[in-house]
Amino acid sequence: MSEATQDPVEEQRFFRDDWYGEEITGRHYVRCEFHEADFSEAVTRNSVFTDCVFGNVRFNASRHTDSAFTGCAFKRCNFFDAEFTGCKLVGATFTECELRPLRVTGGDWSFAGLAGADLRTVTFQGVRMREADLTGADCAGAVFADVDLSGAMLHAVKLPKAELRGSDLSALDPLNAELAGAIVSPEQAAVLVTSLGLRVRA
Repeated sequence: MSEATQDPVEEQRFFRDDWYGEEITGRHYVRCEFHEADFSEAVTRNSVFTDCVFGNVRFNASRHTDSAFTGCAFKRCNFFDAEFTGCKLVGATFTECELRPLRVTGGDWSFAGLAGADLRTVTFQGVRMREADLTGADCAGAVFADVDLSGAMLHAVKLPKAELRGSDLSALDPLNAELAGAIVSPEQAAVLVTSLGLRVRA
């Protein structure tokens, strides 16, 4: 990911700003607050948001490419039909957010806080999600394809009919998750069986 080129905007507060459809390229915001702003159909490229707060912000149909939202807090935001490609959301937290439908391709969401989130039918493809908090998240029908979930918090996670092939499930306890109808590879099935204390013999 390229570094943002503009001087950072620090500790500013944006209230009800209209960023609808705006092209946000090469910008850097540090410890800024965005409240009731409209980022619908906005596009970010190579932009960096560090330790920012987003409250009641609309990200509907927005597109984010090679951008970073590290350590950001999203509260009651709407991500309907949003897409993140190659983005870094390390340590970002999501509280009471609408995250469906959402498509994430590549990038790093390690340590992201998604506890209790409604992630039904969302798609994460090739994403690094090490030590992400998915405690109690509803991921029914979601796609986690080739996702690094090592060390993730997955207690009481709901994964019925989820597509999990290619993902690291070493942190998943089958006894503390809902997995009915989830799709896994033979190799993943062996990992889950081992975690149950069973041994498979031909």
